[in-house]
Amino acid sequence: MQNSDQGKPHRNMSQVRAFGAIVVLFCNCAAAQKSQITARQLVAEIQKQVGVEWKTDTVDTFKAGNPDTPVTGVAVTMMATMDVLQRASAKGLNFVITHEPTFYAHLDTPEGVPQSDPVWAEKRDFIEKHRMVVWRFHDHWHMRKPDGIEAGNVHLLGWEKFQRPDNQYLFVMPEITLRALAAQVAKKLDSSVVRVVGDPEMKVTKVGFSPGAAGSEREIHALEQDDVQVLMVGETREWETVEYAADAVSEGKKKALIVIGHIPSEQPGMEECARWLKGFVKDVPIEFVAAKQPFWTLSEKK
Repeated sequence: MQNSDQGKPHRNMSQVRAFGAIVVLFCNCAAAQKSQITARQLVAEIQKQVGVEWKTDTVDTFKAGNPDTPVTGVAVTMMATMDVLQRASAKGLNFVITHEPTFYAHLDTPEGVPQSDPVWAEKRDFIEKHRMVVWRFHDHWHMRKPDGIEAGNVHLLGWEKFQRPDNQYLFVMPEITLRALAAQVAKKLDSSVVRVVGDPEMKVTKVGFSPGAAGSEREIHALEQDDVQVLMVGETREWETVEYAADAVSEGKKKALIVIGHIPSEQPGMEECARWLKGFVKDVPIEFVAAKQPFWTLSEKK
């Protein structure tokens, strides 16, 4: 009986220590969960850091998911395609910062396409099922000085020394043929579907770069300037800027147009965004997730 009584305090002390360890572990986990930044809080920090006044009339808003979801990781991308969402989710990156729309229109509400559409619905359901959040970062990233997209492009192309100090979208470079310039841009921006209007052997030194889809009014205005011999764009309507460039060539004017593709024309700018975010977001992993060029050529598929 005496031996049995002497053993009890030892067992009780062990139990106390084990219970104490569980309490500490629980408290630490609770504290970590409580301190985990949400998507809404991360966006608020971006708004503080971006360096321009935040506009109320903007497309830079949440597009899907609950903004109060704790962020496990950030995927920065040019476009939140289904492929990007799948790859981001597989890596545990539940907050997607996208430059372009997620649901097929500038305001993410395409006219004439119901939300019951099977493609739309499956994409939306994937985001909800995997507790993801999608936020667009377009207007204010372009508004930065320098433009965040253009800065990424210039960095990747290695054109810093050619960029005009008075206009970040214009470049003066050593003489090069249009063919060689298009090939160089296609290789560095990783676009195999670059299309060109103009004489391939035309010598050029003055280049304008308008990434994305600025619209024909701005593109044609750029092409008509004397300090732009060739304009590089992401995408444009063929019966607007393309036809203008083609007519200029037929009239004997030394003008040319290089159509890169929307995604490759802005993708380096979102890689630049990921680098920028890592400068002040330290609590969660940040990864650039490249959107794939959607087009392929017949030569690629032989």
